[in-house]
Amino acid sequence: MRGGDGIAGYGEALRLEFSGPDRLTDAAAAWRDVVARAQIDDDVRLPGSGLVAFGTFAFADESNATSVLIVPELIVGRRGSKAWVTRIGDGAGIDPVMRAFGDDFRVTLRAGQTSPADYVDAVSTAVGRINDDELGKVVLARDLIGRLPAGSDVRRIAAELAIGYPDCWTFCVDGMVGASPETLVRSEKGTVSARVLAGTLPRGRDDRADAEAADSLARSPKNTAEHAFAVRSVLDTLGRHTIRLQKSQPFTLRLPNLWHLATDVEGVLHDGSTSLDLVADMHPTAAVAGTPTDAALAVIRSLEKFDRGRYAGPVGWIDAHGDGEWAIALRCAQVDEDDVVHAYAGCGIVGDSDPAAELAESRIKFRPIVEALA
Repeated sequence: MRGGDGIAGYGEALRLEFSGPDRLTDAAAAWRDVVARAQIDDDVRLPGSGLVAFGTFAFADESNATSVLIVPELIVGRRGSKAWVTRIGDGAGIDPVMRAFGDDFRVTLRAGQTSPADYVDAVSTAVGRINDDELGKVVLARDLIGRLPAGSDVRRIAAELAIGYPDCWTFCVDGMVGASPETLVRSEKGTVSARVLAGTLPRGRDDRADAEAADSLARSPKNTAEHAFAVRSVLDTLGRHTIRLQKSQPFTLRLPNLWHLATDVEGVLHDGSTSLDLVADMHPTAAVAGTPTDAALAVIRSLEKFDRGRYAGPVGWIDAHGDGEWAIALRCAQVDEDDVVHAYAGCGIVGDSDPAAELAESRIKFRPIVEALA
């Protein structure tokens, strides 16, 4: 959901699971096969109507996390002034049922496998490697962990995030829940768009300080350099699939807890790629891995003490036409079957990054999910 528009699924008509380095290309091929076999009656013809699969994918090739595409039995959607219901497979007789939220719960998250001191040390090491010209940028994350009371209703977390961050993509797919500000890729009727975010500063305490923070972000050599890496990564990838590709000038994007440096990219597809094909080619971007990609991933493997799972991976949906909306799973947590919560936040590290400042930035990025759980 974003800004009140979105789709919600009930039940599972089909579940497809993937893993390994080919998980995204395998998913794109499997979805083509599903669509080829399907009989579809869709008079609504809006983004998110008809046959749709929800997806969430692991960040790393070697991750133990399962990547999934889930086709619900029933979908309720809303786009502007129009709303619809889609029934799939054996769910033809299922009707939407209003089910009250479960009891309130509060969860306090604590440091996971990476303590604050460990994170500062990792950033210091990464800065050294960057200044030794091993790479240009790397995104380093840390983790928090907690446990929900048994039987907790995860929809409460999604509802809090949707209310608090209406301009972000609120998602809840297979226990992966969050509110991401970053569009990985969106395709509709032959057009493609993305919003690239890299470079961050906290909001000011008052209007004057807030305006100064936004201006400082736009003028910061460290943040503009980090942002340029991320934009170039997206342009290089989408350029292979488009006949025309345009980007906006970088602008400051205001969220409730911080400022981001942002650039919008739009183009026209020429090769018939589905949104999942584009996701497979784009992931991981410099915004969540670094640059050069292989060098950045090697540094992540050596300095992060945990499996990112689906954090910083693609999350979104795809329809029968191959169109879809995919965000990067940020400001998020994974709720496992045993009610353990793993939350993640990461920062882009470049040559002049200050480890203490990056730790402070990670705390700000944890705020949405920490507050939703509190």
